[in-house]
Parts: sequence; C-alpha cells; structure tokens
Amino acid sequence: MDSINVLRIIVTVASFALFIGIVVWAWSSRNKAQFEEAARLPFEEN
Repeated sequence: MDSINVLRIIVTVASFALFIGIVVWAWSSRNKAQFEEAARLPFEEN
C-alpha cells in the first residue's frame, strides 16, 4: 500500500467516526430538552 491510500483510509475512518459521534449526540436523551426548546423558537412571539 502506498501512503496516499493509507491517508485516504484514515480520513474515511475518521469521517465515519465523526458521523457516528454526531448521530449519537443528536439522539442523546440529555439534549432532548434543548432540541425541543430550539424547535419551538420559530413559533414564539416576541
């Protein structure tokens, strides 16, 4: 294997890990209240 392919593999695995991390963060029950509050913002009157 040449070095460019190793770099491509590392970037692909890192990107996939970041994607999985974002999905876990977005579906975490800890953040549910914050996301629900943010979802109501467009409907609130000032």
